[in-house]
Amino acid sequence: MTLETTKLAVQRWHTMLQNHDMSILSELLADDVVFRSPVAYQPYAGKQVVFFILTNVIQVFENFTYHREFYTEGGCNVVLEFSANVGDKKLKGIDMIQFNTQGQIVDFEVMIRPKSGLEALAVQMGQRMAAFMPTEK
Repeated sequence: MTLETTKLAVQRWHTMLQNHDMSILSELLADDVVFRSPVAYQPYAGKQVVFFILTNVIQVFENFTYHREFYTEGGCNVVLEFSANVGDKKLKGIDMIQFNTQGQIVDFEVMIRPKSGLEALAVQMGQRMAAFMPTEK
C-alpha cells in the first residue's frame, strides 16, 4: 500500500460526494468492509450494509464539509475532519478510514460530537436502519 494509492482513493471519495455518484462508493468498498458507527456498539460488516449506511448518512447530513485530511506514515489510513448539520443540530466529526492494497475501504470508523448532534443523527439513521434491517433491535 502506498500513500499515493490512498490519496487517489480519497480523491475518488471526494468526487463521489461532489457528484452524488454512488457507483464510485460501490467500487471503493471492499467486500469485507467493516463500519464502526458512533452510535452502535457492534460494528456492521459487509459491503451491502455499509453501502446502505453511507448512502443514507450522505442524505441525512446537510451542509456537509470536509476541512482537513491526515494520512498515516504507512499510507493505508486517513482521518478526514468534517462538519455537518442534522436538522437544526450542528456537529463535527472525523472519518477514520483504512484502505487495502487495492485502494478499497476495509474499515470505516466515525466519531461525532457534540452529543446533541450525535443524537439527532442517531434518530434519523435509526429510522432508516429499522427499515433496512427490521429484525434488529
